Amino acid sequence: MDFLAPTTWADALAAKAEHPDAVPVAGGTDVMVELNFDHRRPSVLLDLTRIPELRAWDRADGRIRLGAGVTYARVIDELAAELPGLAMAARTVGSPQIRNRGTVGGNLGAASPAGDSHPPLLASGAVVELASVRGTREVPVAEFYTGVKRNACAPDELIAAVHVTPAGGPQQFCKIGTRNAMVISVTAFGLALHPARKAVGAGIGSAAPTPRRAEAAAGYLAGELDAAGLWDSRGALPEGLAVEFGRRVRDAAAPIDDVRGSAAYRLHALSVMARRAATWAWDDYRRAA
Repeated sequence: MDFLAPTTWADALAAKAEHPDAVPVAGGTDVMVELNFDHRRPSVLLDLTRIPELRAWDRADGRIRLGAGVTYARVIDELAAELPGLAMAARTVGSPQIRNRGTVGGNLGAASPAGDSHPPLLASGAVVELASVRGTREVPVAEFYTGVKRNACAPDELIAAVHVTPAGGPQQFCKIGTRNAMVISVTAFGLALHPARKAVGAGIGSAAPTPRRAEAAAGYLAGELDAAGLWDSRGALPEGLAVEFGRRVRDAAAPIDDVRGSAAYRLHALSVMARRAATWAWDDYRRAA
């Protein structure tokens, strides 16, 4: 196995072009586990930890550009106010050691259905920036996941950053696991309220072959809130509306039975989490009036 450690972004892209089968390593929290258990034996490892651009974040065009090497710990410490849903999810990732090493870009690259960052990124309508020696392109996060642990990166591309619009309203993240901490989710749910355009975002994790949006459920909730004038009045969220939203989120999922939980349990948990997330987010929206 060859080990490449470029120190500039240009060199990293050149190395990936020369070695399309190279596996990128940032925090290594997914890749090294696969190597240790002999689930993967790539011919080339491409270490990206020495590239400063990947560890930076900034604001541009009304969005936050989060470098692929920004860790979960930094999301929590530096971006909790602007990206609350992602920060909530980051707090549930592994141990402090994992949060200090693991990156949002690495979570995207692994494309595991159970990745904790996926539901809030879906709910926020994030966009993934991909780069190669041929140039850069942007892919909506909902189109980035192409299969179980597969993504839209071409063989010569690397994830450069993810672009997320700062929260315009309250956000929530919920996760069910076999214990309270340091656990892979049985299922997860992210929700974002977008009051300026009277819209709702909803993302599902660990309940389908890929992370996915609950688009119909989100559209239903946003439409019902608008029809009842609740976006403007900030009146109480009817319990029946929250329950029906939960049902529709459940209907958007396609889980399987596995060692962490049954499909039936995942469906039930999603409906409960979606109902609770909608209620909590709406209560936050009302208090912000």
